[in-house]
Amino acid sequence: MTTKLTIHEHLDDNIPESVHTLFMAAFPPEERRNWDLHLHYFRNGQLKLSLLTAAEAFAGFVFYWPLSEGYFIEYFAVEEQMRGTGIGSQVLNLLEQTFHKIVLETELPLTPIATRRIAFYERAGFEIFPFTYKQPPYIPGGAPIDMYLLQKGWPHTPHTFHQLHREIYQVVYGVAPEA
Repeated sequence: MTTKLTIHEHLDDNIPESVHTLFMAAFPPEERRNWDLHLHYFRNGQLKLSLLTAAEAFAGFVFYWPLSEGYFIEYFAVEEQMRGTGIGSQVLNLLEQTFHKIVLETELPLTPIATRRIAFYERAGFEIFPFTYKQPPYIPGGAPIDMYLLQKGWPHTPHTFHQLHREIYQVVYGVAPEA
């Protein structure tokens, strides 16, 4: 069953509590930015938020960063009771129509959930770059996390990987890429 979805950019400085609750539930501490810092980036316009609505009810969110030639999806979550309804695929289709070029990170396939998540993105046409990528730590003193970098809309080349890697590190994480 496919649920009718609407997606719209949230422009109010105040993020709905439903977004914060889902954010905290959907992402483990090592994979999420400090909420106050998150709000800072959102309120100063660097980080963007789109809200997902299905049958006029909150269905999820997408936090993303504009890059020089596309968009980096940092967080994408759908309410648990709405998963499996086709909303995730609809969101990616709508984002692709709007953004044209999308890049995102996902965990390595070390758990059944991570394996399903990777398969979901691949079914949507995303390609995994076959190069080492480490997400810088969100927690001070934390270790980088081995991840995949996936893209849709860019050339699938080493040059593109290195260009995106460098820009994500600088724009999203505020650090220099590792050598």
